[in-house]
Amino acid sequence: MELGRGAGRLQQRSRRVLGPLGRRLWNIDCIGYDRLPETGPAVLCPNHISFLDSAFLMLTLPRNISFVGKAEYMDSWKTRYLFPAMGMIPIDRSGGDKAQAALDLAEAVLRSGGLFGIFPEGTRSRDGMLYKGRTGAARLAMKLDCPLYPVGIVGTDQIQPPDAKLPKLRQSCSIHIGRPIHPERYRGRTAEHLAWRSMTDEVMFEIREMTGQNYRNVYAGTPTESSASRVASVDDVDASAGADVESDTGHLSTARG
Repeated sequence: MELGRGAGRLQQRSRRVLGPLGRRLWNIDCIGYDRLPETGPAVLCPNHISFLDSAFLMLTLPRNISFVGKAEYMDSWKTRYLFPAMGMIPIDRSGGDKAQAALDLAEAVLRSGGLFGIFPEGTRSRDGMLYKGRTGAARLAMKLDCPLYPVGIVGTDQIQPPDAKLPKLRQSCSIHIGRPIHPERYRGRTAEHLAWRSMTDEVMFEIREMTGQNYRNVYAGTPTESSASRVASVDDVDASAGADVESDTGHLSTARG
């Protein structure tokens, strides 16, 4: 398998072996997994509170899933081959053409009928709050006419906090897959970039409902509200999904509208 081409047999084999082992080491409550399609493309959008989030999702899903991961993992011999073989699509977070290349690979995964996972916040939340979502996932879903699934993860930050090197054993967490959000509900209602924003805000609203997290209407890593307004008013490079040009008009209180 070529690097970045999506999950393959290694992930299948790992899930068969490590999935049952993971459930022995941790109590993982899996909710709403029956909502996922047995075949065909879909984009999963989890909140991000721990390094373990993507690993636990991979090990508990019934299908392979490919995830975006930071390109820095390719610099270490420990992860250079393992992570891409497990389905990681490396993204250069400096943005531009390199970030777009990762989006193109994600699109190829979806066109082949696979599952693709992306953290809409773009990075781990270090304070446990839920941050404003980037619109890359909505752009892919709209382009390929596939559903977005909000995913609410709770407890993995207690198993392995952001700065911890090893996870704690015999702890509990939950992974809740929400109802699908279909792009046809938004297509043609407004300008395309506003449709991406509205669709993304609905994803974040559903995640907040599932996790109970407090929400901040700023991008993760943005120090102040005033800075957030400045960042959103220019061409903003999505840390998890390439260029994300949008108006800062999205609020969770109107996400269902």
